Amino acid sequence: MDNLNYYDIRPKGLDAYLANHGWHFSKAMCKWAVSKMRDRNGNKLSFRPKEQIYDFLRAHSIELKNDNGYDAVYVLHMVYADFFGSSINTDDAIAKYVKDYIDDPDGYDGIAFTRFLADCEAKGVSIDWEDMI
Repeated sequence: MDNLNYYDIRPKGLDAYLANHGWHFSKAMCKWAVSKMRDRNGNKLSFRPKEQIYDFLRAHSIELKNDNGYDAVYVLHMVYADFFGSSINTDDAIAKYVKDYIDDPDGYDGIAFTRFLADCEAKGVSIDWEDMI
């Protein structure tokens, strides 16, 4: 997969990151991304570990088929930050959103990560790639 070619010169460390994780969230990248998130009231989100996310999803009868790395962990945090308390109001709806996003039949491998990178690019957010490996 060779998307995100908008870089004329790739940032230092990006190629090493992609060689290790592909177009997916590493644990370090996911923690960093979540550390930048705020809920609808402006409160910083607390990082929930992968095991806890999977326990949450299983409790709502959700099994992911296309999760890779920490993509589902990122998506769940993103849902809490962006939608919870507005268009999404229950834990069951959050779990279903994560399933719909990760297992979207017309999606593509790495969709969560590439959309995140596009947001960072649009906002001018710099990523220290070497710290994310």
